[in-house]
Amino acid sequence: MELETIIDGAVQEVLATAGEWLGWDGRPVRYDGNAWTPHKALRRVTDHLVDHLAELECRLAGLEPLPDRWHGRTVTTHADFARFTETDLDEATSRLTRLAACYRARLRGLSDEALDARPDPGTWTLREVVQHVAGVTYYAQAMRCGAASAMM
Repeated sequence: MELETIIDGAVQEVLATAGEWLGWDGRPVRYDGNAWTPHKALRRVTDHLVDHLAELECRLAGLEPLPDRWHGRTVTTHADFARFTETDLDEATSRLTRLAACYRARLRGLSDEALDARPDPGTWTLREVVQHVAGVTYYAQAMRCGAASAMM
C-alpha cells in the first residue's frame, strides 16, 4: 500500500472491526494486560492518530514536536464504559476518516528526501512514523482478541 493511503487502510480495518461491537454487553475484555471497551479502543486509535499527525506537522514546520502526555492504554475512563451504539460507530467513522484524510493530504507530494530525513539518530523518519501509526489496528484487535479469549 502506498504510504499516503496506508492510514486509510488502517482506519477502514478499525471501523470494520468496530462494527462487530454493536450490542456490546458492557463488560470490558482483557488483553495484553489491559481492560478494553469499544470506546477505549476508538479513543486510543484517535489519540494515536492525532498525536502523530501533530508530530508530522511540527517537524515539517521546523518546530519541536510536543511531548507525548497521553495516559495510554493503561487507563480506562468512566466514559469508556458507555454503551456502544450505531451513532457511536457513525461518529467514529466521521472522525477517523477525516483524520485519515488529513494524513493523506499531508503526505501527498512529500519527497522521499523529506520522508526519510532523520533529524537525529534517536528519531524516526516521517516514513517510519506513518508506518508506526498504521499499527493503530492493534487497539481494535485488542478488543476482538480479548473478547475471543473470554469466550474460551
